[in-house]
Amino acid sequence: MKNNSFLIARAAIIAALYVSLTYMSNAVGLASGLIQIRFSEALVVTCVFTPAGIYGVTIGCLLANILTGCLPLDIAFGTLAPLIGAIGTRFLGRRFKYLAPLPTILANTLIIPFLLYYAYGFKPLWLGFLTVFAGEAVSCYLLGIPLYSFMERN
Repeated sequence: MKNNSFLIARAAIIAALYVSLTYMSNAVGLASGLIQIRFSEALVVTCVFTPAGIYGVTIGCLLANILTGCLPLDIAFGTLAPLIGAIGTRFLGRRFKYLAPLPTILANTLIIPFLLYYAYGFKPLWLGFLTVFAGEAVSCYLLGIPLYSFMERN
């Protein structure tokens, strides 16, 4: 019972951080659109240290997508991409620190450009792949790896 309470509390904290960081990204115009650098995506590295990271990132992304006014298609599939990435990060990141963000980057790069193209009309599709990949790489590597190192030490 105690372990479940800690898991739920950690997931809630990660979800709240995800929403807050997405709002920060949104305030400077980076949370949605063709160019996306969600600072919150760095939190995917928490999945390596606790399964609560998977729940927190997924619920946080769902709430952030709803609260920032995403379309229903984006809410559904835009939440699925980080979930897939978080699960991959949980397993890959435990063995290879510098590959930990890779599943999230790949999942988002393979799903989000189609949402941008079909739901929002951003064209050309190849540009969506390029910008989503670049934004995810910035979020997950430039912010996520230092967070990983901090969590590893503490």
